[in-house]
Amino acid sequence: MAPDYSAFAQRADAVLAEIRTACVQNGRDPVEVELLAVTKTHGPWAPEFAARFGLAGVGENRVQEAVEKMPRVEAKLRWELIGHLQSNKARLAATHFDRVQSVDSIKLLSRLNQAAAAASKTLTVLLQINAGDDPAKFGAALADAPGLLEHALNQPALKVDGLMTIAPLSDDAAVAQRTFANLRELRDRLAADFDVVLPTLSMGMSGDMAHAIAAGSTQVRVGTALFGQREKRG
Repeated sequence: MAPDYSAFAQRADAVLAEIRTACVQNGRDPVEVELLAVTKTHGPWAPEFAARFGLAGVGENRVQEAVEKMPRVEAKLRWELIGHLQSNKARLAATHFDRVQSVDSIKLLSRLNQAAAAASKTLTVLLQINAGDDPAKFGAALADAPGLLEHALNQPALKVDGLMTIAPLSDDAAVAQRTFANLRELRDRLAADFDVVLPTLSMGMSGDMAHAIAAGSTQVRVGTALFGQREKRG
């Protein structure tokens, strides 16, 4: 069955309504929070739907999957890598993506800088921080964040936009709230200590974006609530 744009648009309207409600409840302007459509495991129709609806960017988890999908998408979009990136895929990621959110090591920073320089581009990145101290999640430890940012700021082909985190899976809302507060507080400290602007806080997904927005998120990453269940991969 072909994907239905009208159904997607209804779901997207519902997600934006949730974002607006969370912003109003926390005294924030909804324009401060971007909806990033996560199109992983879906075909080229998903990015096309996102662009048709007016969304500026899409998020993908796997480098190879995204690289194969990009040429089949006619719409102009910002492509963001939100999944874990192995250093041996750095060249491919730096060449094809507009922003890499999952940068969590000095080694990866160096590889991305080299690849971006070779491609004659400035690559924007987010530093992924394991703000919930979850052993099941990727990301640099909170204590390692200053060293990671210092190294990132010394990479001439990279531009650091801010920070990203993923909250631990938990039925306790306080876990997500604490994780997002940790990232916001870390961002504020790093911005002051290094005298830099770190405008982006990418945090919050379908199940916890209200808590993320309350803590200061500027971008929420939503997939299933927009596109339905993931397509089966053959």
